[in-house]
Amino acid sequence: MRVIFAGTPDFARSALQRLHAAGFRIPLVLTQPDRPAGRGMKLQLSAVKQFAQQHGLPVAQPRSLRLDGKFPDDAQAARAAIEEARADVMVVAAYGLILPAWVLQAPPRGCLNIHASLLPRWRGAAPIHRAIEAGDRETGITIMQMDEGLDTGDMLLVERLPIGANDTTGALHDRLADLGGRLVVEALEMAACGGLPRTVQPTEGVTYAHKIDKAEAAIDWSQPAQAIERRIRAFDPFPGATGLLQGEAIKLWRAGVDADAADAAAPEAAGAASGTLVSVDGRGIGVACGQGLLRVTELQRAGGKRLPCAEFLRGFPLAPGQRFEAA
Repeated sequence: MRVIFAGTPDFARSALQRLHAAGFRIPLVLTQPDRPAGRGMKLQLSAVKQFAQQHGLPVAQPRSLRLDGKFPDDAQAARAAIEEARADVMVVAAYGLILPAWVLQAPPRGCLNIHASLLPRWRGAAPIHRAIEAGDRETGITIMQMDEGLDTGDMLLVERLPIGANDTTGALHDRLADLGGRLVVEALEMAACGGLPRTVQPTEGVTYAHKIDKAEAAIDWSQPAQAIERRIRAFDPFPGATGLLQGEAIKLWRAGVDADAADAAAPEAAGAASGTLVSVDGRGIGVACGQGLLRVTELQRAGGKRLPCAEFLRGFPLAPGQRFEAA
């Protein structure tokens, strides 16, 4: 089977690697254009492009696939490359460009998407972040037959994955990427044998995983401690949850909620305003929240490293009574 692959970040690279290892012929790889990144703002190749070049796979990087859009020459060149590839199917994973109808209809078997949620829950750009933030106990991979809607196509294969109590987006991302690669290989093998049934998505239970905005990083201490703890894990590694303390933006990477503080304010936080430091020691910084107490155990100053609380306090002394400024 000839497979065009479209994807950009590490999540997509895992799938491309699996397809390549499984022996599928990949006549074309589509990925986002190189973009400046890092302190030197040098052009960086996407994870997918790096893999493709290492294995001699042809790469195209159109800025758009819309024939009537802002970059029609890019779209026309991509169309010629897709036609020349004579692929049976296109596999899409975190590509980052909208696929117009002509792309969806180009391969005989259409376009299959690797989506990191249990559709129809968490359609959209940030399903891993939003599942952790919402406190979901499980997520998974859905292999979907793409249509012109936003993650609305028929489901082909689904596999569930539990979300651990300490899972960050980074950790869950890696497990889902591996699962997605394995599942799409299974889907293509089943399709080749004519045994890949399609299931229409339910109309109930639809939620949208809106793209993560850096502005969301600022912690609202009036929220319950449990909600803040989930957001810290959801925003690790990007964009990082941030609190403003002594006029400095501090990133909070790890925290916990006392078991007896989940449904009621912890005794030491009673009467303290949200964001107030009520305890400070090497084990953690206790912060009063709208409900309950959050103990922050790993922090980072701007330009510094992530540090356990004890090490952080040696370079940034704190004391009970100080308060994180309002978001």
